[in-house]
Amino acid sequence: MPNLLDPAILFFVFGVLAGTVKSNLEIPPQISRFLSLYLLMALGLKGGFSLATSGLTAEVATTLGLAVLLAVVVPAISYQLLKRRLGGFDAAAIAATYGSVSAVTFIATVQYLENQGTAFGGHMAAAMALMESPAIIMAVLFANSLRQPAAVGAAGGGTLALGAGTGAPLRLGKILHESFTDGAQLLLLGAMVIGMVTGEAGEAVMAPFSTDLFKGMLAFFLLDMGLLAARNLGELKGKPLWLLAYAVLAPLAHATLALGLAAAAGVGAGNAALLMVLAASASYIAVPAVLRHAIPEAQPALYFGLSLGVTFPFNIVVGIPLYVGLAERILG
Repeated sequence: MPNLLDPAILFFVFGVLAGTVKSNLEIPPQISRFLSLYLLMALGLKGGFSLATSGLTAEVATTLGLAVLLAVVVPAISYQLLKRRLGGFDAAAIAATYGSVSAVTFIATVQYLENQGTAFGGHMAAAMALMESPAIIMAVLFANSLRQPAAVGAAGGGTLALGAGTGAPLRLGKILHESFTDGAQLLLLGAMVIGMVTGEAGEAVMAPFSTDLFKGMLAFFLLDMGLLAARNLGELKGKPLWLLAYAVLAPLAHATLALGLAAAAGVGAGNAALLMVLAASASYIAVPAVLRHAIPEAQPALYFGLSLGVTFPFNIVVGIPLYVGLAERILG
């Protein structure tokens, strides 16, 4: 499989192996945070430079519309399916996790497409940003509907109660504010705007930063992600096998849905592949951080362990080439 011969992916595999054997290899948290911010900034700049060239087209509007549609449909369907076999709070948390997106999976796919020479639009970075928040808001609404009538009543006037013993109610406005002003997401959008404004001149100036360093920084970050994924595999011990299967089958189903929508809307292969990856990915940073406070009744070992321990490695090693290959075969 060509993806496994990519140095960045091999560093991820190496990180998983090092974590599995309990090596003391470790990337300091501050360095990991810097790498994450660098990748988002570089991605935003690349997207902005691309948009400065292509402009806002009908396909841009169509693809962004499909991204928002998927961000609503995926968590809604996931919740309805999961609550048949899990407690409602766990179902809401997992639905939010799989309804949102993984920026690292998206960035790895962008690099894969560039290596393959497959064209895609810079606006797909904006699609990723748009898909971050809807699932979080929906999950909190799902959870709130499960709580005692008294808690629901206390949540009137646009307030979403956190549940017994968790302090003051969480207002819908606060969720929206935190979602849309999150530092990483804001950096991505800000860099995209700067790229659009500066155009070709900015691209030439920033090429050593946003292009030449990108591959090495991605490899370093995926090494850290491999270590983290391996160390979270223990979270899944004793969990039902059907949940582990869900962590693989759900991304495939979501990607298939995205491919069908892209084909119906006439979206190009590169953009469709990225839409598939976004639909198939699961958040393991932003959403779990919110869910720990917004849905404390849910088990972090489930939604965090599944997304980082199973889905992320599956998508990085197997999913990306699979989704890109299907998009190119059907839409190319």
